[in-house]
Amino acid sequence: MADHKIAVISGDGIGPEVIGASLKVLNAAEAAFGFSTERTEITAGARHYLSTGELWTPGLQEQLREQDAILFGAMGDPAVKPRILERGFILEMRRTFQQAVNLRPVKLYPGVKTPIMGLTAERCDLLIVRENTEGAYVGRGSTVHAGTAYAVAVQESVNTRVGVERVVDYSFQLARRRRGKLTLCHKKNILIEAGNLWQDTVNDLSALYPEVELDYVHVDAMCFHLPVSPERFDVVVTDNLFGDIITDLGAVIQGGLGVAASANLNLDGAAPSMFEAIHGSAPDIAGKGWANPVGAVLSTAMLLAHLGERDAAIAVEAAAVHVLAQLPEPSGPGMGRSTAEIGQDIAALVRTLEAVPAVPGRSVMEDLAGMHETR
Repeated sequence: MADHKIAVISGDGIGPEVIGASLKVLNAAEAAFGFSTERTEITAGARHYLSTGELWTPGLQEQLREQDAILFGAMGDPAVKPRILERGFILEMRRTFQQAVNLRPVKLYPGVKTPIMGLTAERCDLLIVRENTEGAYVGRGSTVHAGTAYAVAVQESVNTRVGVERVVDYSFQLARRRRGKLTLCHKKNILIEAGNLWQDTVNDLSALYPEVELDYVHVDAMCFHLPVSPERFDVVVTDNLFGDIITDLGAVIQGGLGVAASANLNLDGAAPSMFEAIHGSAPDIAGKGWANPVGAVLSTAMLLAHLGERDAAIAVEAAAVHVLAQLPEPSGPGMGRSTAEIGQDIAALVRTLEAVPAVPGRSVMEDLAGMHETR
């Protein structure tokens, strides 16, 4: 009997390449740390949709619900119109399985190039907690007089107390484990009703976490502070749309989309959580071996930490960072190694338990494993 049941959705474009590299690393972690996984390959994405018309089906939903976690590659192809895959599969998965938290570390690892002049690894080590099922991404809205000069479009943003409270509480728990500081990022001077709901929730829950220092930053100011003074932040909590934007900025700061990982977390264990690099399918480079798999590998490490495999997760992170720091460039042919070769190099370090430098600072793997222990 396998220790963990994992669904693997490779998807489109570079998805199969980075997931292939990640599975090599997962194989090595299993051999080195004595756990096992039963993996279910799920066919989904643009090609499957174009050939079958299927996106999120009841059968797929039940198949995925039986899993402990989901490892996800990427979805998207120019042959499929925008919004179809995003809304019909990815957002549907997040809502159906109540993956309420999108957790994205913004950590500059030693030796990794950043476009921010003078920024050091010691100054950039934070977590962004993005609400993952509400806000502007609920897809509610309407258009009247479409296609005319009098067209009127209304797009709704939905914020509920229960939805906000669960991600704020999770953020407080993370901050208490880390450096004890929580920053709310919103635009409450303009988005008054939603902003007040978020701020009131933070204020109310702060009574349960008196040791956590509170901070607030408007989202436009965050776009200035994050690259210039990331050391100001420890845990940042924000709404769905704002989180989508500022985490891409964070990824650039830490070395590019190819090195950024994420977790879509179901907080009560009633459904599987999903783990993915934050990059897209990049069809323009698919099949060339130019995709950096480190973001997907670090997402796999987050998956392991979430499932309680703390030591394996920390080892995978350390090995991935060690290999990443040796790459001349973070992506493209300038990496000097193919996607598959990078995966092989990381797997070799994990499999042999060869000593690599420990990742400095607070690892998100520690945080996720600790949250697993308290569930």
